Formats: sequence, C-alpha cells, structure tokens
Amino acid sequence: MTESKRKQGLVLDRVVLLGRTLPEYFKCFGLTLDDLKDRPVLDVASGVSSFCAEAAAAGCSVTAFDRIYHLAPEEIEPRCGRDLDEVVRNMAGLSTYRWEFYKSPEGMRVYRECAYRTFLADYATGRGVRYVAGELPRLPFAEKQFGLSLASYLLFVYEDQLSYEFHRESLLELMRVTRDELRIYPTVTFEAKRSTYLQRLRQDPALAGFVFTEVPTDFEFLVGSNSYLSIRPR
Repeated sequence: MTESKRKQGLVLDRVVLLGRTLPEYFKCFGLTLDDLKDRPVLDVASGVSSFCAEAAAAGCSVTAFDRIYHLAPEEIEPRCGRDLDEVVRNMAGLSTYRWEFYKSPEGMRVYRECAYRTFLADYATGRGVRYVAGELPRLPFAEKQFGLSLASYLLFVYEDQLSYEFHRESLLELMRVTRDELRIYPTVTFEAKRSTYLQRLRQDPALAGFVFTEVPTDFEFLVGSNSYLSIRPR
C-alpha cells in the first residue's frame, strides 16, 4: 500500500485486508437480521469481515467468498494488523471521511480489530464450508443459489485498478447466482467521488435485464457513501 499526493483521498495499490462487523454491514446495506433469515446470503470480497461469523451465530445461512480463503489462518493473521495499522495512519487528516459513527481513526480501529479477530476464530473451523476461495469475475456457485448477495469495498472504490469490463463481468456473474437482489456498497471511489462506471453500467446492453436503484441509507463514512446500489432482475 502506498499513499500518493496525486489524489485527494486514501490511495491503495492493492486490495487491503480490512474487515467489518455485522452492525457495520447493517448500516452500509440498510439491513436487519430479519432480512437475512430464511434465504441463503452470499458475501463477496468479504475478506476478514466478521459478518459471516456473526450472522451464522444468529442462525442465518451466509457464504463468504474471497480470494484469500485459499490461505491458512496463520497466513492471514499477520496481514490483518499490518494493513490496519497503515490504513489508520494514512487516514488521519483526510477530508474524504466523515467521523460521526467512528469518531476517529482510532475509534474505527476498534471495529476493524473486532472484525478480523472474530473472523479468524470462525475461519479456523468454517474454512471450505462457510468460507469459499475464488476471485471475481467467476463464482463457483449454482445459478440462483442465493436469495441476496452483498459486495462491499471492492467494486467502484477500486475503480482506478479494476476495469470497466471487470465490473460488467462481475455484475453479470453475481446476478447469475442471485435470485432476488444484489447490493453493492459504496458507489464512490476512495477519493469520495461518484464512480464513473455507474452510468455506463446502467446503459450497457449486456445488463439490460436488470433494474438499478440507488437506495439512501443513514450511514456515511466516505463522503457521499450514504447509499447502496440495488440490482434486481426485471
């Protein structure tokens, strides 16, 4: 990871291992526990988030998918602290974040540490069951296998690293395995700018079979990130 002076916000040269907790997922995606009940849920690019572990403990059926899940827990654990330390250090003073929820970078650290520690404990027993290794734009799941799919902090935020074609193919693949709805958060880049891919995706003939809706939420961390993108079959 490097911090560049060329851009306004946090600049990452790779996808970092930062996890989020169940309450954070509820805020980002406008969810409640009832929304997860009685239907299988897919969490894509879930990394070291504790969403899968916490939702499973509450009786929900959640599958987490990430390229890091081919690694053993002892290979993942050292990266968690390093990535978190560097991100917290580089966030200080940035104008692209609102701190009403976390209060400060150190306050955010508490959530991130809780997430990755809970994840690691669950991953040790759930690897290959609740945690499936792989990488977009390909998913090793059956058609319409999940009622709800979630994708956070991969699509759109890494726009400068992930091509438009990657986004389009990922959406097609995610909708192939999703019966009811796909939710993506956030729809801005790490510079807190609206993704330039959004309008192109809406107008892409390959995606004409889907309805795109931006749904407001009461949560905003990156400036302008107070909504998620809902995609449903027509």
